[in-house]
Amino acid sequence: MAKSKKSGKKPKTAQSEKAEKLNGKAEKNDDKKTVKTEVVEKTEKVEKKETVKDEKVKDEPKKAVSSEKKNGFFKRFFAKKYTEDENILTIFKNKKVYGALLGEIFGTMFIMAVILTLGLYQLLYLFLILTVIYVVIHKLSGAQLNPIVTVGMMATRRMSAIRGVLYLLAQVVGAWLGTVIVNLFLSASGSENVLPSMTATPEGMFWGVTMIEFFGAAVIGFFYARAQEFKRSAFTFGAAVAGGTVLALVLVYVISANFFSLDGTFMLNPALALMYQILPQSANGVGELLAGIGLALLTYVIFPMVGGIVGFYLSDTAETLVEE
Repeated sequence: MAKSKKSGKKPKTAQSEKAEKLNGKAEKNDDKKTVKTEVVEKTEKVEKKETVKDEKVKDEPKKAVSSEKKNGFFKRFFAKKYTEDENILTIFKNKKVYGALLGEIFGTMFIMAVILTLGLYQLLYLFLILTVIYVVIHKLSGAQLNPIVTVGMMATRRMSAIRGVLYLLAQVVGAWLGTVIVNLFLSASGSENVLPSMTATPEGMFWGVTMIEFFGAAVIGFFYARAQEFKRSAFTFGAAVAGGTVLALVLVYVISANFFSLDGTFMLNPALALMYQILPQSANGVGELLAGIGLALLTYVIFPMVGGIVGFYLSDTAETLVEE
């Protein structure tokens, strides 16, 4: 028999196998260590890059930062602040809008009834009643209840134009219903009292009365815009809006009585004013009648709405400056 060739490899012993295992573990540990060191080196490089970027940002000229702030300051006025994508085709598909419109109708109706019965001069009672009305209605529609506020909300893009137009119509309807209800009680009681009318503006006092309405509307717009910060608290919101309205009435009354010797020549709510017989019903001719209607609309509708817009923008300006 041929002898088997001797292999070049020596037979493995138990000690050699242990040595090989130890060497394998050592190699694995060395690999892990190298991976860790590579990770540490990478993180250090990333940190160095970030620190370099931060240093570059710090070293950038202040003019670029100031220009960005200026752009943000002006963009704030024209930025869209409402989330709903509403138009005339989609708004009526939202059932909530019907509840909001009912809220505006009922709220304005209550205010009209209060003004016709209590008047504008019982300020403490007026404050308490307005607070209750705003607290009750604000969850339904935001309790704007005044075209001055609604136009300011639209101008500052806090609500869509189509929703704003619907609110304006609802407020006029609410003021009309309040007038009808009070007149029904007057006629049922047999009273000879009739719906009061605004005191005729004396000759040469057009701009004085118009500026009084403008100033009071700006105060109302400013306070309503600031009250938006307290929408989550119904009572705080209602008290802020009612307090701003009463403050506007006090200022307007003092100015009109002391500086212009006028009384009962302001309303600070175009919807109520339209139902309060501000429009002349008779004149010497058609031209004079139309001129009287135009002047009444300017004084009690157009300029108060512009004043409300100014009040909202004043609030936004102050808020933006505080944030800057």
